[in-house]
Amino acid sequence: MQHITAPELADWLADEARPSPFLLDVRENWEYETCHIAGSTLMPMNTIPARIDDLDEEATIVCICHHGARSMNVAAFLEHHGFGKVINLTGGIHAWAVQVDSNMPKY
Repeated sequence: MQHITAPELADWLADEARPSPFLLDVRENWEYETCHIAGSTLMPMNTIPARIDDLDEEATIVCICHHGARSMNVAAFLEHHGFGKVINLTGGIHAWAVQVDSNMPKY
């Protein structure tokens, strides 16, 4: 599994010459409503097994949670099921709020 830091992901998303990854936010609804990265898709961790067919195995997927633990578990699950381009956001949305977007609410 690959890992990416919040500043690295911000640079990637800002690079118009580079195709953007699919941002898979695996937190709960209330967490996503509190704050999220623009363009991300909410799919709570406990729904992933039932919704795995909704994901593109060929896409580059960046998994996001609060601090990086849940998303790492989801990334490992996806890799186990044949997804080859899965990346975990190190430090999760909290790292994004601290290192990239200081206006983002923290919880």
